[in-house]
Parts: sequence; C-alpha cells; structure tokens
Amino acid sequence: MSTDPAPVSRAEFDALFEAVRAWGRWAAADRGAWNRVTADHVRRAAALIRSGTVVPMGLPWDTRPGPDNAKPALHYMSDLGDVEAPEPAVYKDFLAVDYHGKGVSHLDALSHVAYRGRLYDGHPAREVIDAGGARFGAVSALGPLVTRGVLLDLPAALGVPWLEPGHAVRAQDVVAAERALDVAIGDGDAVLLRSGRFRRRRDLGPWDPDAAGAGWHVDAMPLLAERAVALLGADGDSDVRPSPVEGLHSPVHVLAVTAMGVPLLDNLDLEPLSAACAEAGRYEFMLVVTPLNVPGGTGSPVNPVAIL
Repeated sequence: MSTDPAPVSRAEFDALFEAVRAWGRWAAADRGAWNRVTADHVRRAAALIRSGTVVPMGLPWDTRPGPDNAKPALHYMSDLGDVEAPEPAVYKDFLAVDYHGKGVSHLDALSHVAYRGRLYDGHPAREVIDAGGARFGAVSALGPLVTRGVLLDLPAALGVPWLEPGHAVRAQDVVAAERALDVAIGDGDAVLLRSGRFRRRRDLGPWDPDAAGAGWHVDAMPLLAERAVALLGADGDSDVRPSPVEGLHSPVHVLAVTAMGVPLLDNLDLEPLSAACAEAGRYEFMLVVTPLNVPGGTGSPVNPVAIL
C-alpha cells in the first residue's frame, strides 16, 4: 500500500483499458456487469443471512456546505398543515440534490463516464446524451441489484483506524486483505472498499476529498475484472486522489464504468458495516441496491443495505 501512488502514463493506462474492456459482451448492454447476477446469485446471497442484522450505508441528507460537500442537498417544508383542508392535517417537504460529488451516497450508471468520447460498449456520448438525459446506460435500465457483497475492510486488515488520504490500494493489497479477512471475491460480487474515511472525518474533521483521498490504484482493476465483479463501491469515490495517471482525474471511473461496464457506489458510510462484520466474524453478506427509476438519469442517490 502506498501513499505515493506509482505514476502511470497515458499509454500504460490505455493498455489497461484494452485489457479490461468488456464491450459487446451482453445483449442488455446498458446493464453492463449487472448482467452477471442471475437468480442463482440472488439465492446464494440470501443464504448468507444468519442473524438478520440490517445495515444501511447511505449518508444523511446533508444540507450544510463544507469542504467535502460543495453542492449541499436541498430540503424544505412545502406544507406545514396549512395548505389543504383540515382534518387530517398533512405535512409535506421538498427534496433536490446535485448528487454526483462527495457529499451524497449515490450510484454511477453507465452513462456517467465517457473516455475519448465513448461510453461503455462504444456508444458515442454526444449521440446518446443530451439535455433530455441519456438514451443509453441510464440508471433506469439497471433496476435493483441483489447479490453477494464483500467488504474489503483495509483498515481492519492492516490493524489501523483508517487509510490516510492519498493511500493507493493495489492488486497485491486486495489479495492480502482477502487473506487477512478470510474472504474471497468472486463472480457477480459487489466489492465495497472501506478506507475509514468517515471515522477519520469524525476524529479529525472534514477535508477536501477531491484533493486527497484513499482509493483504488488502476493496477487493481485487472484483478477485479478477472474476478468478474458486478459492482464496486467505497466510502470515497473509488479513485485514489491525486490521480496517478497523467492527465486523467478519475481513471478508476473510466476503467470500471466505461471499460468494464461496472457501476460504482460512491460515498458510502461503511463504519456501521465494518463493526457488524467484525462482530459477525465474516466479511460477506447479502447486498441490496435499489436506485431510483429515473429515465435518462446518469445515476441516483441510494441507500444500499447489507443483511448479515
């Protein structure tokens, strides 16, 4: 594990892109790697439920600006019981959010990231996305996901409270963490990377995660592609920051979403799940992800749930 991520040239990155690219693989292309999850995967995930402990991972709806919340969510009351006829009185509120950022737990659909002008499966972004939304790779094409989840709890594996911002998780770290946590990533899994971001934030205060954040180094992606994962998530946004790739600010987003067709979960609160897994003595569980059904949407706020 490194606090000084090994630099990667654009030529090396493009070779990685080609190595993990999974275009033309599925008929329902805008579901990408979620096509890997079959009824058998769902049944196997359900068989992991033992205690019935339910652990949500969504952050609270945050309306306060801060260094890690540049675009605060909106919430206000639209009816205080004084708009409609009385009895019963009703109370209503309004919600809105620019969720692609660092302050909202959300899912990135396959229309979210283009590289060299193309989305996953080679679709030209400018031909399928306009002001009305996405006509390929929209979140509405994904639907819900139920599969086996694996918590790759790096601080637990290393015996530290958190990874410092800038720590890069590399392929060899994945293998070492699997060994330490007695868990193995497999076909159709959702892999959640805990860096301890929100424990560090609680103890030391907020910082700008666009400037520095723990996450995957690009050299971990071929291993995850080989394991045939369906979903990646993290308590950050999966990318180590600063980026190790010359001229690319989010290279893991490109490899996962655009090359592999793997949606991403960003900004998950994995602290309760870490505690629950430690108590249960296992780092696998049933994961349920239910994004909003937004036609043309490039993603969705989400509150994934682990069931142990």
